Amino acid sequence: MEHSNIQENRSDKMFTIINYTILSLFLITIMYPLIYIVSASISSSEAVISGAVWLWPIDPTLDGYSAVFKHKLIWSGFMNSIFYTVAGTAINVVMTILAAYPLSRKDFYGKNVFMFLFVFTMMFSGGLIPTYLVVKDLGLLNTTWSMLLPGALGVWNMIITRTYFQTTIPDELLEASQLDGCTDFQFIWKIVLPLSGPIIAVITLFYAVGHWNSYFNALIYLKNQNLYPLQLVLRDILVQNDVDLNMLMDVAEQAKREGLRELLKYSLIVVATVPLLVVYPFVQKYFVKGVMIGSLKG
Repeated sequence: MEHSNIQENRSDKMFTIINYTILSLFLITIMYPLIYIVSASISSSEAVISGAVWLWPIDPTLDGYSAVFKHKLIWSGFMNSIFYTVAGTAINVVMTILAAYPLSRKDFYGKNVFMFLFVFTMMFSGGLIPTYLVVKDLGLLNTTWSMLLPGALGVWNMIITRTYFQTTIPDELLEASQLDGCTDFQFIWKIVLPLSGPIIAVITLFYAVGHWNSYFNALIYLKNQNLYPLQLVLRDILVQNDVDLNMLMDVAEQAKREGLRELLKYSLIVVATVPLLVVYPFVQKYFVKGVMIGSLKG
């Protein structure tokens, strides 16, 4: 069997070399901070403060991670973030589907008016102060609901989901189910949702990442530290360098004050990032199909 080899000329080889060089630089630029953070999180506090950690861990230790899970606010913040992410994402997905499906139906009277109102909110909003006053008047301040209800529906995700329904669920399927006596809610539950796995996975991850990384709503709506999400605790440690070493119990006796703070910073970044890195591979395969189909004009 003969094999045909395409000979590259000099310009093609130069183009390939330049491409690999640029991509390698991008890879190094992205990977180095991640490797450094992980290495610093398991290095000794003295090595981190002195700047001895450059790429690989120096004098490996788990004092930073021990301090993370013994710090009361970090532990409660981690559990709060899990709750906000799970509960908030569930509310978001339900609200998105309930809004997107009716707007995808051709027989929905006045859908263009509703779409205009949804899109209008993407371009214009009342602003921070009116939003805060609404949350306050509803009695949601300093409650878990202030983290869940104000952002219960993402208009952009709703538009993507609506377009997915329009391009994926044929009208003939709806007509056939109606002839069999299927109600709209039964059609959504038994037919639409099973056929919409890719877009549901995509918006679920979008919402979950948003909830997990959110701290601004907690910053303006929450005063009780026991309700703080992990990202707000992380902000206090990274930005304000605010760590109460009395909350670290016996760990504070094993490291210097500043050294332990540095270990806490890097260790907490790793702890806050790992959950999303674990979930992402399970939904990544749906991204191309879900986003590409959902992004078509409908």
